[in-house]
Amino acid sequence: QVQLVESGGGSVQAGGSLRLSCAVTSSWYAMAWFRQAPGRERDFVAGISWNGRSTYYADSVKGRFTISRDNAKVTVYLQMNSLNPEDTAIYYCAAGASGSRNRADYRYWGQGTQVTVSS
Repeated sequence: QVQLVESGGGSVQAGGSLRLSCAVTSSWYAMAWFRQAPGRERDFVAGISWNGRSTYYADSVKGRFTISRDNAKVTVYLQMNSLNPEDTAIYYCAAGASGSRNRADYRYWGQGTQVTVSS
């Protein structure tokens, strides 16, 4: 059983930055971040291959967010810059067997961390 624990969420003003972390019990998975705003579906944000060589992003965050991983620390990060109120959501870390934008391809999920961006 793979366990994931997110941290780093919080409240920030528009234009600010936050870095989310996801501690994982196994490094042998592709990882991704998803987010879910109130009343909306859980959407893909960013993904990274198991070795960190491939990354991919939703169009809405491209150029502002950066996903990375440190397999020595078994941790995945999401650096979020130039945040705006539309980024407000619960952010979830997920682990899966292949790099994908589809949440159905991710078997393991963290509990989520709240990010709130005020204008």
